[in-house]
Amino acid sequence: MLTTWLGRIEERLRQALPGYCAFCQSNPASEKGWCDECQTLLPHNPGACPMCAEPRSQSPTDSVERLCGHCLIEPPAMARTTADFLYTDPVKTLVRDFKYHASTRAGVLLVELMLTSPPDTTDAALMGVPMHPAKARERGFNQADWLARQLARRLGLASLEGRCVKRLPAQHTLNRRARLENLRGAFIVPQCLPERLIIVDDVVTTGATGHELARQALKAGARRVELWAPARTPRGRDW
Repeated sequence: MLTTWLGRIEERLRQALPGYCAFCQSNPASEKGWCDECQTLLPHNPGACPMCAEPRSQSPTDSVERLCGHCLIEPPAMARTTADFLYTDPVKTLVRDFKYHASTRAGVLLVELMLTSPPDTTDAALMGVPMHPAKARERGFNQADWLARQLARRLGLASLEGRCVKRLPAQHTLNRRARLENLRGAFIVPQCLPERLIIVDDVVTTGATGHELARQALKAGARRVELWAPARTPRGRDW
């Protein structure tokens, strides 16, 4: 039933945007929903740290797999983070429209952006970042779980559900260490996990949520845990 419902949503979106770029709304769109010109103008995140996706400059002599200083000193529990775009417009607008206004159009576009360069999903399952039930009722849906289910359907993967059992305070003003403290004991993950688990979120800010979930998943039997989101914010002073 869920697959049929999602397929109907995608079909309505295609009918509502008959061949026009979702970003500039003027140029002919590709099958993905945007034009080649806008594709080049999107805020890409090249040279990011492979472990946390922290944006950084990269010289031609740098190794693609070179870790950032933070991950060398204090590595997170996730083995890899995929976030191919920066959390700036127009990707930021898409995330906010999807997250706070339940825009299915924005959600589908985020899925398409994520699928332009997905991580290796061999023998993996996906799991959206869990949301506390009270918060889910207030917002109306869990955006990370929605993305995970869409991606799992498109890639032919299993989609798992965790639980958030701690009502978390607003985290956007907190640094990473404060977030980690808030997140302790917040998540319960399934006990029968595959060896590889990919956690899906809408945006990576400090990586604290992914770290805590990955830590719990490794305790539950996963051998490797990764994080996948459409966008990453620069860490700056929040580490």
